[in-house]
Amino acid sequence: MRNFTVYLAFSLVALLPALGAESAPNTLSSEEVSAGWLLLWDGESTFGWEPQGGAEWKAADGVLRASSGADGWLRHATPFANFVLTVEFRMNTVETDSGIFIRAASEGDPTKTGYQVNINNMNKDFGTGSLVGRVKVPSGQVKAKEWHRYQITADNDHLVVELDGKKVVDARDGSAQTGYIGLQFVKGAEIEFRNIALRPLGLEPLFNGKDLTGWVKVGEEKWEVEDGTIHGLGITKEYGYLRTEKKYVNFHLSLRFKCEADGNSGVFFHSEFKPGTATITQGLQFEIDRAIAHHTGGLYGDGRQWIVWPSPENEMVIRPNDWNDFLLIVEGNHYVSRLNGVVVVDFTDPAPRSFDGYIALQLHSGGLGNMRFKDLFIRDLSKR
Repeated sequence: MRNFTVYLAFSLVALLPALGAESAPNTLSSEEVSAGWLLLWDGESTFGWEPQGGAEWKAADGVLRASSGADGWLRHATPFANFVLTVEFRMNTVETDSGIFIRAASEGDPTKTGYQVNINNMNKDFGTGSLVGRVKVPSGQVKAKEWHRYQITADNDHLVVELDGKKVVDARDGSAQTGYIGLQFVKGAEIEFRNIALRPLGLEPLFNGKDLTGWVKVGEEKWEVEDGTIHGLGITKEYGYLRTEKKYVNFHLSLRFKCEADGNSGVFFHSEFKPGTATITQGLQFEIDRAIAHHTGGLYGDGRQWIVWPSPENEMVIRPNDWNDFLLIVEGNHYVSRLNGVVVVDFTDPAPRSFDGYIALQLHSGGLGNMRFKDLFIRDLSKR
């Protein structure tokens, strides 16, 4: 892990939601962010990806390239379960042997622990587009020195692979349910990748847009539903929270927030409260504050005060007077916050103190809190 200020290699890569669609390089539209797309590569470095084996990966000119070194793969730092993944690739020669791994384990052969979507014109049985060892596409052939595009959908046991807009695999296989995404290099020929994007599937609504069913008020501050949003308003000088009825261990949470005033806020997780009070007894907070350089997306709490905050360039991502898109990932002691399409924190906690509890929206003490939340969706990854 580099340090506590993190600039994960997720941010600002061109996203092509449909074959042939054109968008400016290294940008993500607000519509794409709102639709839940994540950019897994920053177009500039290998930060946020972990090399496995002896391949030498280099990033230059908006391309992620491997052309030397021993066999190996480049593994993304965050595991995913159900998703739509888009990747563009270019083979240097027709003999290039590569592939894209999905749902792979961190150790072992990723072709066996997960699935390999092949990039190989020379394999007569498992050609380009095949799921190696599982689903054959014997006629899979693509031209070298041209860009091609995969769209890979993994939805529980349903696996679909589209190559340049044509469906080549539609199969059922539930042997791997979650794991890492990776890019493969086999010694001998150059392979290039770009525009790596993912949209998680399986998110369920956490707010019905009509009332506060499923939520519990903690403290004396005002929480109500207005125009399809949760409106939190500070009416005393004390802290106030709106927590879920359910507790969560691991989850992916997507929401939108708007700061109507300068009061501080946040999204707590693994939280518990002293009975009958608004006193937090455990839990961490993903910070929200519309003031620039007040660390929105950073982590605070569990009696440790600030644990990690964004790098300086990511302090500018907040939209002070508009709606903001917030994606929060909690998996064990691995915490990720993505603000308006940019990952502002990716942190593995070496000394976690809380592991289970409520998710809670906060109004900070002082009486200045005036927050709106909407479009709250969650994927519960808890195992009990």
